[in-house]
Amino acid sequence: MTAPLAEIVAAWPLGASLAAAVAVQGLRTGRRRTALNEALHELRRPLQALALVAPGTVAVEPGAIQGSVQMAAVALERLEREINGETVVPVRETLSVGPLLVAAVGRWQARAALAGGSLSLCPRADEAMVEVDRGAVARMLDNLIVNAIEHGGPEIVVEARVEDGVLRLAVIDRGRDARSESRRQSPAELIARLSGRKLHGHGLRVVRRTAATHGGHFKLRSSARGTEAIVAMPLADEGEEGV
Repeated sequence: MTAPLAEIVAAWPLGASLAAAVAVQGLRTGRRRTALNEALHELRRPLQALALVAPGTVAVEPGAIQGSVQMAAVALERLEREINGETVVPVRETLSVGPLLVAAVGRWQARAALAGGSLSLCPRADEAMVEVDRGAVARMLDNLIVNAIEHGGPEIVVEARVEDGVLRLAVIDRGRDARSESRRQSPAELIARLSGRKLHGHGLRVVRRTAATHGGHFKLRSSARGTEAIVAMPLADEGEEGV
C-alpha cells in the first residue's frame, strides 16, 4: 500500500466520525428549532385571542379573556424553558372535558365571527372524564379550531361524544368551497392574504403529539361536505375523582 493511500485509509475512521458528529448536531439543531418554533406558535395563539377581544372590538365572556391570559403565561414559561434547555414536565389531572370545550369555543368565537363564520359547541359527552394535561389539551383544541376557521368554514361545530368507551373530540366545518363572497372579503381573510401567511404545520403537529402522549390518535376526514378533525382519547379509569 502506497503512503498516500495508507494515509487515506487511516484517516477514514476519523472522517466518518466527524461526518456522523456533524449529522447528529444538525439533527439536534433541527429538533431544537422545531421545539422553539412550536413554543412560539403556542404563545402566538392566546395572544391572537386576546387581540381579538381588545376593548371596543367585540363582547366576550370575562372567562374567555382570563383563560387566554393564563394560556399566554404558560406558553411564555414554556418558551423560556425551551430557550434555556430546561425540561417541561406535564402535569396530569382527572377532569370533565366539558369546561375545556366551553372555554376553547369562547376564546375563538370572535375570530370566527370576524372571518364571517360561526363557531358553536355541540357537547354530547360534556361530562366525560379524562386524565389529561389541561394546558396541552386546551392548546390542542385551540389549534384544531383556528385551523378550521382559517382553512374551512363557514359554520364550525365542536363536538364531544363517547363511542366504544373512547372519547372523540371533533371539530367539523363545511369546507372552504362553502364560504360566501362576504366571507372571502371579510377583514380576517383580507389581512391573511396581505400578510403573505405561510403554513408551517406546527398546529397539527402539536395536535398529533398531544393525542399520542395521551394514549390516543388524531385523524382528518375530508369530503365535499367539509372536514372533520377527530381526536380519540381514552376515558379516565372509573372511580377516579373529577376536578
